[in-house]
Amino acid sequence: RMFHDDELEESEKFYVGQPRVLLLIYALYNTLVARSEMVCYFVIILNHMISASMITLVLPILIFLWAMLSVPRPSKRFWMTAIVYTEVAIVIKYFFQFGFFPWNKHVDYTKDKPYHPPNIIGIEKKEGYVHYDLVQLLALFFHRSILKCHGLWDEDEKGDSSSNKEDTDDELSLTGGRRDSSASLKSVNLAASVESIHVHFPEQQTAIRRKSSSSISQLSHRSSFSSHSLYFLQCKLHVIKSHCGLYCFRTLQVYVPIRQFFYNLIHPDYSAVTDVYVLMFLADTVDFIIIVFGFWAFGKHSAAADITSSLSEDQVPEAFLVMVLIQFGTMVVDRALYLKKTVMGKVIFQVILVFGIHFWMFFILPGVTERKFSQNTVAQLWYFVKCVYFGLSAYQIRCGYPTRVLGNFLTKSYNYVNLFLFQGFRLVPFLTELRAVMDWVWTDTTLSLSSWICVEDIYAHIFILKCWRESEKRYPQPRGQKKKKVVKYGMGGMIIVLLICIVWFPLLFMSLIKSVAGITNKPLDVSITITLGGYQPIFTMSAQQSQLEDFNQTRFNMLLAGYRGNTAALQFLEGYGKEDITLADLEGNSNSLWTISPPSRQKMIQGLLDSSSEFTVVLSWTIQRTLGEVYPYYIKAPSDSLAKPIKQLLKGMYCKWKNITVSLVKNESGEGVREWWVLNQLGKTFKTSGDSLELIIFSDKVSPPSLGFLAGYGIMGLYASVVLVIGKFVREFFSGISHSIMFEELPNVDRILKLCTDIFLVRETGELELEEDLYAKLIFLYRSPETMIKWTREKT
Repeated sequence: RMFHDDELEESEKFYVGQPRVLLLIYALYNTLVARSEMVCYFVIILNHMISASMITLVLPILIFLWAMLSVPRPSKRFWMTAIVYTEVAIVIKYFFQFGFFPWNKHVDYTKDKPYHPPNIIGIEKKEGYVHYDLVQLLALFFHRSILKCHGLWDEDEKGDSSSNKEDTDDELSLTGGRRDSSASLKSVNLAASVESIHVHFPEQQTAIRRKSSSSISQLSHRSSFSSHSLYFLQCKLHVIKSHCGLYCFRTLQVYVPIRQFFYNLIHPDYSAVTDVYVLMFLADTVDFIIIVFGFWAFGKHSAAADITSSLSEDQVPEAFLVMVLIQFGTMVVDRALYLKKTVMGKVIFQVILVFGIHFWMFFILPGVTERKFSQNTVAQLWYFVKCVYFGLSAYQIRCGYPTRVLGNFLTKSYNYVNLFLFQGFRLVPFLTELRAVMDWVWTDTTLSLSSWICVEDIYAHIFILKCWRESEKRYPQPRGQKKKKVVKYGMGGMIIVLLICIVWFPLLFMSLIKSVAGITNKPLDVSITITLGGYQPIFTMSAQQSQLEDFNQTRFNMLLAGYRGNTAALQFLEGYGKEDITLADLEGNSNSLWTISPPSRQKMIQGLLDSSSEFTVVLSWTIQRTLGEVYPYYIKAPSDSLAKPIKQLLKGMYCKWKNITVSLVKNESGEGVREWWVLNQLGKTFKTSGDSLELIIFSDKVSPPSLGFLAGYGIMGLYASVVLVIGKFVREFFSGISHSIMFEELPNVDRILKLCTDIFLVRETGELELEEDLYAKLIFLYRSPETMIKWTREKT
């Protein structure tokens, strides 16, 4: 060993011998110390998510547009700004907690108003108003102590002074390098201007005074008056110049460092190239999913609870449409900037997106949703994921874009995980096509769009074959041995079960969804209307609320006992329980007077007296239908709107068609003669007294509301959408294999894969003529089976 210390070895042995829980605590603390700036960022963002005010808005914006863009780390000036700002915010919030302010007298009334000025500013009176600010201040001081322990706290000032000195030298020389572009601003000698304002001006005044005092005896009164006028004019001129110079100096003092900061960011001296586009894309994808499943949080409270119910009603919510378009548009722009590798565009996009998102989330969204941002959990989750995206985007800007973008990020390794993820990526509708077209638009190439798509398809196909060949090498199958039962029954059995489930899924679904998870849909109103021969209805009555009684177990047993021996009836009754049956007790007296004109009345009487002609009785409950029998005792109420008699319970010796008596009642009074009809059912089962009608309704179960959108298509709809569509994909997998043998059975695809990679590489390096040659070589290879055989032989 070059260096040996007994104390260090003893210390290492001591820590290794500690319990695992204590070692875990040590590791977590070391992680916290190593990423203390991330802890500060997280606490600041969390504080802003909970407070959602203008006071807490400043620091998150400074994080994404200053701290995370600083190279190599945020400066001392930023951390001092954050500490001082947090302390000032705590003092301001504490000052406005006193009750003598007018807005603090009605806190309960104004605390939930999003546009109440104290709520927007962040000075409202509330419990725990300063808790998160104190945690934020504690995190900032913790990070400050870590920087001081490692000697990084005062390092920035030394670096700034040295850089300022270099900048001054550059300003004086006005020569070369990357700072020449800012020479026009730096050529203004601000120090000299300030010196002339604050130093030379008093000297000039003193000289004038001395001159005037020494020559006062030699000048006349007129000349003295003129000298005093000149003196005042010079004073005014110097004051004007001093104010203008001071304003310009202060403006440039703010503008020049900001411009220089972004200039150094876009034109760095060195660049640690990295590629975090995949992580940014995943963050945007998570935000997209949050919008789809929680879009109601970005609109009015009256919006539907889920997107499926809105789309099933052919309604596209405005909040969902706007959020999806904005999110999708930002993803497209981000892809374009990534392909063009333009850091300046990314910086501009970052600035616009940071200000736009914060303005929309904390000033526009509360007015749209009519609730504060701190009460909108979905919006808070969306904002937090967007903050992760902002951090990744700032890291990408700080490090710079990669010089070469080759292929899909899922094609970097050849294993089962990349294979299945890549195939799942290609199964997403229009995603592969959209990506290919965007890559063609924003990448320098000589290939046409069709040729580009052809190369992409060949590359994808070769990558899939490469993954399968690598898996065959890792898990080789010896020659002459039959396949293991684990493979046959595992893969084959799973495919068999899957195909059977697909074929019989609609039947199983429609059967189980109503028998197991079905909900009883009991009638709310039962109405009866009887019409004689098409004349004015003679009887109308409805049963509601207390007149609709549920079947108890005793009545249900009586019903089953009455059909003992009737197989068809018992088979029908097996599908129903006592909770599915309703007994409707309808009053025998019509609820409306019988109004008919005298000619129609006389004609109806003649029709009833004429025994040689038919006279129909029309009974209607849901639809009108002419009945051979008089009164159906059992009615089935299915899930649709068509109610009909139950034939299984109305046939044979157990026929329950009931007869009814119809009588006309006349009431003579001073107001005249009033008539109405009275109906009474003969042979009532459960009711005996009074003129009334009994009706037993069997209600079919309906699917739960959460699955109604799927069950509503019915069995044929499910077969058409599930079995036929999925069957089409399965059939493509099992048919047409003979036509693709020469492209599928390739023993070694390394040479073809390298050719595709070479096309990507020469495209990135700008060798467009070579790109055309390699593309022509690839097309010729696929046109020539003999050459393909030579190229795909195993390496010897």
